[in-house]
Amino acid sequence: MQFWEDVDKGLDDIESFYAKKGQSIDRIRLFSRTAQGELPPPQGTVSKHEPSEEHIENLTAKPFWDTGADKELFPWAEELEANAHIIKEEFERNLMNKKLFSADSVWQNQIMGRGWSAVRLQRLGIWNADNIKVFPGTYQILRTLKIPLAVRGVCFARQSPGSGVAPHSDGRNFILTSHLGLKVPDGCWIKVGEEEKSWEVGKILTLDTSFLHSTGNDSNEDRHVLILDFWHPELTEAERAALEFIYDLRNKFER
Repeated sequence: MQFWEDVDKGLDDIESFYAKKGQSIDRIRLFSRTAQGELPPPQGTVSKHEPSEEHIENLTAKPFWDTGADKELFPWAEELEANAHIIKEEFERNLMNKKLFSADSVWQNQIMGRGWSAVRLQRLGIWNADNIKVFPGTYQILRTLKIPLAVRGVCFARQSPGSGVAPHSDGRNFILTSHLGLKVPDGCWIKVGEEEKSWEVGKILTLDTSFLHSTGNDSNEDRHVLILDFWHPELTEAERAALEFIYDLRNKFER
């Protein structure tokens, strides 16, 4: 298949470059073989962990991560929470613009259910030029913090009253997801694996979506969060570069 032939060629160049820094991409080579079906699909390491064939071996897997407890792994988290009021105020100023939430909704509703909609700010490393003009403060904060954003990037997400996201796994164990609470009525929850939590306004909730996860909004108001997908902190610089190359290339093939 042409895509994987091009992947192999690109990985050769990345491997050569990072070998000079003493970094290996052996786990990415295994990822490639598993994704192509040459190796058996991975098995979950704990209850309700359901990784897909797009998998990096030997990464820590747990439903929730405490970003505040490990500043070395998440050096950007504390400052993001410190600036949460700026993001929240900017979001609330634009909340009445219903058109903002329509762009991702058709595709996402097939996966996330009818009550979920989003405003996309970034995907695959590309910032949405129109939307960052609407949210310049949020954009500036996220750029300044240098969060290692991955694949799906950044979006504002809304969960309407009485709706929820059915249990599902996103599969990719090498991406973690943080939710920054913006508006969280009582009765809103998220379950990841066997653990259930709620969001707090101005606070980060970080999860591994390769676990079965679901959400619910049992209130009579919308729930809003800012969602950030980022590379698992145990990936090396070389592995991140290789994965970025693979998914950028896939995006070009799928256009």
